Amino acid sequence: MKFLLAVVLSLGISLSASAQWFNISLKKHVRYPQIALVQNHPVKTFPASSFSKSKLPKFVPVQSDYNIELAEAAIMKVAQHNMRFRIYDIASYNFSDLAKLYIKESRFSEAKWFLLQSSTISRQENDNKHTVANLMDLAMVKANMGDPVQAQQDLAEAQQMAAANGLTAELADIKKELKFVQQYKPLLTKAEWRYASDAMLNTDKKVD
Repeated sequence: MKFLLAVVLSLGISLSASAQWFNISLKKHVRYPQIALVQNHPVKTFPASSFSKSKLPKFVPVQSDYNIELAEAAIMKVAQHNMRFRIYDIASYNFSDLAKLYIKESRFSEAKWFLLQSSTISRQENDNKHTVANLMDLAMVKANMGDPVQAQQDLAEAQQMAAANGLTAELADIKKELKFVQQYKPLLTKAEWRYASDAMLNTDKKVD
């Protein structure tokens, strides 16, 4: 009797374990339906041109009085250094750069002063190309200051110097500028010119 009960019990346990294994094996092999792939992705709806770099906003630096003052201080420092160590040829270009800054600010008197200093040095250094460029800038400054006669005189001198030294590109520009000056009327009156504090340089070389 005991033997019979033991056989029945072991058979029941075996059947129970087999049933559990069968259920687990079924669960392992359950196949779920495949997830459908997205056909219309949002990125595909945008044209390729919308990602072009040309569509991105460009940064344009603002030309403020503060930026010009920083540039002025930097150029002035270099000019003082070059004049102190008698590097006159480079200092001449420094003066021209300062003049261009002052022209942008309608500070014509200062621009004229520095162009004259630059021209004096460039003549002494026999830098004819730079002298011609200075005369052209000086002519525009004088035209803005209401003196077209002297402006034309500067251009006439620049034209003569350019022709004598084979500066053909400068000759073409001078002709255009001369025509422009003859018809030009200054946009600003003398009362509208801007002035700044005296920007004097400590120089070893006398520049009249």
